[in-house]
Amino acid sequence: MTFLGLTLDKLIVIGVIAAIILGPERLPAAAERLAGLVRGIRDLANGAKDRMREEMGPEFDDVDWRKLDPRQYDPRRIVREALMDDAPKAAAAASTVAATAAAGRARRRTTPRDPLPDGAPYDVEAT
Repeated sequence: MTFLGLTLDKLIVIGVIAAIILGPERLPAAAERLAGLVRGIRDLANGAKDRMREEMGPEFDDVDWRKLDPRQYDPRRIVREALMDDAPKAAAAASTVAATAAAGRARRRTTPRDPLPDGAPYDVEAT
């Protein structure tokens, strides 16, 4: 389990270092202040959630928050799914482009004014 990138091992090391630095006299007071800080942050978050629920109304409970989590978006997966959905369309478009390119190459070979050799990326009709 990690919390803000801190594993249990790291938290134990931080606790031991804090116990050494603060000493046994000041450690209980520091732990109490830390617990108060955590409680305050939790109360602040709950207050914000309650205020949001109050201002948004009953629709707030219907929202699936996990679906809106930005960490779930993987750009590679999104692109892959988009390409897989358009696979038949893309194949048809690719065959059309290939046929057009083949016709252009055949036309270029018969054009006597072609300044470049065959296979060069030059479109006579574009100029």
